[in-house]
Amino acid sequence: MVGPSIFEKLWEGCVIPAHSLALTAANKLDERYQKALTRYYLAAGAGGLAVGVHTTQFAIHDPKVGLYQPVLELAISTAEEAVTTHKIEPPILIAGLVGNTSQAVREAQLAVDLGYHLGLLSLTALRGKSVDDLIDHARQVAEIIPIMGFYLQSTISGMTLPKEFWSRFVEISNVRAIKIAPFSRYQTLDVLEAVAQSGRADSIALYTGNDDNILVDLATRFTFQTGQGEVPLHIVGGLLGQWACWTKRAVEHLTMIKDIRRTRGPVPMEHLTLAAQMTLANKAIFDADNAFAGSIAGISHILKRQGLMRHIGALDPAERLSPGQTQRIDEIIRMYPHLTDDVFVQANLDAWLA
Repeated sequence: MVGPSIFEKLWEGCVIPAHSLALTAANKLDERYQKALTRYYLAAGAGGLAVGVHTTQFAIHDPKVGLYQPVLELAISTAEEAVTTHKIEPPILIAGLVGNTSQAVREAQLAVDLGYHLGLLSLTALRGKSVDDLIDHARQVAEIIPIMGFYLQSTISGMTLPKEFWSRFVEISNVRAIKIAPFSRYQTLDVLEAVAQSGRADSIALYTGNDDNILVDLATRFTFQTGQGEVPLHIVGGLLGQWACWTKRAVEHLTMIKDIRRTRGPVPMEHLTLAAQMTLANKAIFDADNAFAGSIAGISHILKRQGLMRHIGALDPAERLSPGQTQRIDEIIRMYPHLTDDVFVQANLDAWLA
């Protein structure tokens, strides 16, 4: 049974890194460094962990790879250890759910059995299906676990989800949150408008997954005219691959935005400058110039550079660094060192690896 505090925390908004995957040179799970990553995220102040999602590499869901359950188990056991040892609040635990309905239902049941609080529902395997089929799929999974909807950008998913889908999706009572990650202003507004018009704006937590527009998403007060009058909305937090590295800075940035919301003050110009610098960094890390082919490897490059990984491994051989990508990332770090949390990592790395 999920205590109300987990959903209160989800609604208040927090930093949820899309957990990276540490692999050995032989492409086996590197348990020592995988645990270190979990410890890092929680020590940095992350309020939740998303495991088995895109940044954890979708290939772990393949039964032939056999890493989905071990990775979920390791994350939750390490998180429980951190809660006990360091007296921190229990994190929101989100399991990525993929595949056709039978696979997604199996994964949802496993996540519940392990103690995960929500499932992040990817619809990529249903590409080409009707809205009716997508909604039926979501309903069946939501019978097992509370779900967070997921609008994954079409460059990766190969699908665009119409507003009709979101208007019907938010009617599912066990939908508790949505990760909005289409990397598109138009499609982002489709989701927000569907929530505003649903009458459920006070029960669905909105999280940005737009790694190219993080701070602006968080700082914007959206308002929509509906049949029930004007409905204000905030994107309260983020579940992001970009936040799988430099997580300490992400926590500071979200705190900064929350302070502005609390005082209802204007967004300072320097915050918008910072937002643009973060997008510039994301362009290099996510390899936007090459249709995001190196996004997972780019995050891994930073984590390896910091000592949080030993090897930049990929279960899918297509997920590798693009030519010149490391040079672009290193140049961003040299020009904008305030975006990194290198000092924090170096001060604590030995303890996380113990």
